[in-house]
Amino acid sequence: MRNTQKAYVALATICFLWGTTYLAARIGVAGFPALLFMALRNTAAGLLLLTFVVIRYRAVPGGWSDIKLQIIPGLCMITFGTGIVGWAVRFIPSGLAALICSLIPLFTILIQLVIRPQDKLNGRIVLGMLMGFLGVLLVFRDHMNFMADRKSLMGIGVTLFSCLSFASGGLYTQTHRAQSHAFFNAAIQMLVGGTGLLVLSALAEDWQHLPSLSLTSGLALLYLIIFGSIVAFVSYLYAMSQLPAGLVSVYAYINPLVAIVLGYLILHEHVTWITGLAFAITMVGVYLVNQGYRRQQEKKRALLVEAAEA
Repeated sequence: MRNTQKAYVALATICFLWGTTYLAARIGVAGFPALLFMALRNTAAGLLLLTFVVIRYRAVPGGWSDIKLQIIPGLCMITFGTGIVGWAVRFIPSGLAALICSLIPLFTILIQLVIRPQDKLNGRIVLGMLMGFLGVLLVFRDHMNFMADRKSLMGIGVTLFSCLSFASGGLYTQTHRAQSHAFFNAAIQMLVGGTGLLVLSALAEDWQHLPSLSLTSGLALLYLIIFGSIVAFVSYLYAMSQLPAGLVSVYAYINPLVAIVLGYLILHEHVTWITGLAFAITMVGVYLVNQGYRRQQEKKRALLVEAAEA
């Protein structure tokens, strides 16, 4: 199989696997402390990936300066990003959580507007953001019953906060790039994020009366460690190395659909035509934001080239 074919297989892998993580997390945290469950997932995945890197390169391919650069992303993207979503899916459908998390590109643009107000928005970005927020309104319209339930409403709020945190961590990694290997960086982020979740769990969950990990939760944990974290991440890096970034970003549009369909088929989560409409509008909005931002970056590069040639 040629490298390009392998890259498309890798892309299909992350499109599916990252879409299943919401369902697996919801199954796993049923009857077991959610923050502790997510801490175990990320800590174990980080240790396994770090062990692989050390064996592969026969050394630790990074120093303390590289490790320090992974602390903030680890806390933002894992502890207060994907980690707390594991708590939220105890109270909201996994498909709803995935749909909300698809708004991360919009949160990224909003943060950029705050920290770099000199950046101008083009029409595609503005239209995409408006469509994204319309999608959010439709999501809330379709889940009005959650508004009366405090824990469900908190689950939605926590998921929205996780999007903000994840987007912040992603922007940090773009402006503070480490020179160490990507696998090493990911392993450290998982370990930092897992440690942060352990601290949150110790503060918020009762460790004195921990239930035993059921077979179902144990299998879900194993699935998330091996497939949701390690296999999916390695596939993502390989796809990014062989295919255009814009093509790889298609996973962001497929993951929510996978989560919604699996939640409906396996957990019988409620899905209406409004949910479908919200999904379609949100995905179009995210697409427009990505396209608008990419065009904005291309114009900046063109201006730099013109200035250099002048």
